Amino acid sequence: MDKTVTILGIETSCDETAAAVVRNGKEILSSVVASQVKLHEKYGGVVPEIASRAHLEKILPVVREAMEQAHVGPEDLSAVAIANQPGLSIALMVGVTAAKTLAFGWNKPLVAINHLHAHLQSALISAEHIHLPAVALIVSGGHTSLYEAQSALELKLLGSTIDDAAGEAFDKVATILNLPYPGGPNIEKTARQGNPKAIDFPRSLLEGQSLDFSFSGLKTAVLYYCQGQDMSGQNRVATMTPQEIADVAASFQQAVIDTLVIKTRRAAKQIGARTVLMGGGVAANSTLREAMQVMCDKHRLILLVAPKPLCTDNAAMVASLAYYKYQAGQFAGLDLEPIATS
Repeated sequence: MDKTVTILGIETSCDETAAAVVRNGKEILSSVVASQVKLHEKYGGVVPEIASRAHLEKILPVVREAMEQAHVGPEDLSAVAIANQPGLSIALMVGVTAAKTLAFGWNKPLVAINHLHAHLQSALISAEHIHLPAVALIVSGGHTSLYEAQSALELKLLGSTIDDAAGEAFDKVATILNLPYPGGPNIEKTARQGNPKAIDFPRSLLEGQSLDFSFSGLKTAVLYYCQGQDMSGQNRVATMTPQEIADVAASFQQAVIDTLVIKTRRAAKQIGARTVLMGGGVAANSTLREAMQVMCDKHRLILLVAPKPLCTDNAAMVASLAYYKYQAGQFAGLDLEPIATS
């Protein structure tokens, strides 16, 4: 294998068109992300058809910019990597088609990457020494999952969400509270002014020592609190004071965080983990990061969290993980297809 491995990564699994160039899995030469937040804002969520059209418009300019920022040409690349699962099918298709076309045209190997596994890799990019095994938490808009990690390529699913993911719950509660899209950052911003103990919302830990997640009941509890058990109080949020809304946001956020921290600690204990990894969009939440650090300090665990710019969807994490698959000779064929589910 080449001593220096330079990989172009591409990511279009949802509403971010991203490309990045990473050398030897660690050195990020460029990372370009074209956000679609403004396009979806008025709908309060991602519209797949709109996302796909935006990817079509942005994919080649984004790839070109990533290559230019990294000062590399096709001849400098070792491989092309693409996140082909999971995600929105028609969004994934744009990235997969682009990656296959570039790999074929440039005569480069193609590396297929699981988007969720890449989120975990984002927590490892800057890490020098990893104490294994690790318990890895992915917490994002579409997924809340726990893995046992023996290496970058050896991941075993321990638990996942059985209904709403944490990020999805944040977005839905933001809608209930009439907060702008995207919900996660606006819940966090509003919660800073609130009392996290004001309302005792439920923490759904499921039965026994389950490592699965459920946030649907919590979301419903917020809805009933704001609109009444019979849903008759449709205008209650409109009459709430800013402080009352902040208290709801803070109490909801704390319920989510408590659940994530408890489950992560439970998983670490079950597998004898020495390290906790955390990535995904919700991992950018400062209150969650602080709470997870407190738990890890208490139980003498090492916490590695993705840098905030790498928490949301990006291609640097794709190219970084692809380095290890490249070294292992794990390549994809040009018949690679997008896979919507993980």
